[in-house]
Amino acid sequence: MKSEASIETVILAVRGQRVILAGDLATVYGVETRRLNEQVRRNAVRFPGDFVFQLTRLEFETLRSQGVILADGRAALRSQNAILKRGLHIKYPPYAFTEHGAIMAAMVLNSPQALTMSVYVVRAFVGMREQLVANQAILRRLAEIDKTLLQHDASLRDIYHKLLPLLQPPPALLKRRIGFTSGD
Repeated sequence: MKSEASIETVILAVRGQRVILAGDLATVYGVETRRLNEQVRRNAVRFPGDFVFQLTRLEFETLRSQGVILADGRAALRSQNAILKRGLHIKYPPYAFTEHGAIMAAMVLNSPQALTMSVYVVRAFVGMREQLVANQAILRRLAEIDKTLLQHDASLRDIYHKLLPLLQPPPALLKRRIGFTSGD
């Protein structure tokens, strides 16, 4: 995982925040997940609730049933094996790191790869934030266009109803016949 694009694939939306799960962050930083979790527990003061939180059992089961994450707590980027292997399934729901939590984890881990990869993680989060802002701008513009089209639609309907009588053939008028007519 050397690029922002590959890191963006493991960033999930949980509780209205963009997060990366502990297993994926450990893979990016080149450490074992248990070492990352150990450092989070040892340095709990550096990881407030808005930096890192543990998924609830319900959130974990929901993400797993949707195929978003695997049984070992990492994002599902490959097909899931049907054979269960010892030690590859987690006992507790994984930690979810926000952008700031991922940076703090790199500082706490203090490994060269973690420090190098933290730049890519930050760029991935920033890229996703920019995409979200761009999507919101596009949605706002589409709403304006929709509103304008509805106004035009009402105006065109009004014009159509005003022109409709003019487009109808004139009613046939009874013409007087020329010539002598009997008074029948």
